[in-house]
Amino acid sequence: MQDLVQSGGWMMLPILICSVVALAIIVERFWTLRPSKLAPTDTLPQVQSMIRRGQLNAANLQKLRESSPLGVILASGLTNAKHGREIMKESIQESATGVIHDLEKFLSTLGSVAAVAPLLGLLGTVVGMIDVFAAIMAHGTGDAAQLAGGISQALLTTAAGLIVAIPAIYFHRFFLRRVEEITVMLEQSAVHVVDLVHGDREAEPGDKA
Repeated sequence: MQDLVQSGGWMMLPILICSVVALAIIVERFWTLRPSKLAPTDTLPQVQSMIRRGQLNAANLQKLRESSPLGVILASGLTNAKHGREIMKESIQESATGVIHDLEKFLSTLGSVAAVAPLLGLLGTVVGMIDVFAAIMAHGTGDAAQLAGGISQALLTTAAGLIVAIPAIYFHRFFLRRVEEITVMLEQSAVHVVDLVHGDREAEPGDKA
């Protein structure tokens, strides 16, 4: 690996940094964007039970808020439920904006890495080819093997840039899609609770008491 980096020249260093950044973001987002962590399946039944039993006190709402991002959104709405449907919805939207912002954290950086890495690789190749042609002008084309080796080294940075960019692009789109799916889950749960509080919906027969 060290020989490969050295062969590609100094432009391999920023490409290597991009690879480390991309890998760190991918691992962190896989750990953070887990539906079971963001919107646990037992949160909505617990909220329905609290509503039916009239247990929407400060202590229970605080526990709900600390349980998950979905809990944060629902607790915000339930805290303001007494002020009417519209105020409750506005509170939920405000909390959801912050939660979604956290879900999208680092994704713009990952997208930037995906865009920059191949450009760095191309720049490295261009710089390498300039050096090759400068050597040709100075010494001629007598040593074909050395000439081919110089061109091969120049192309290493392009290959390295693409190796970093391709998975970065894939995971950038993958995580954007996951954020969309989680956002829909959060929105559906919030709408369900709003309708439940203001009498437009009844708890499902299978919901836990």
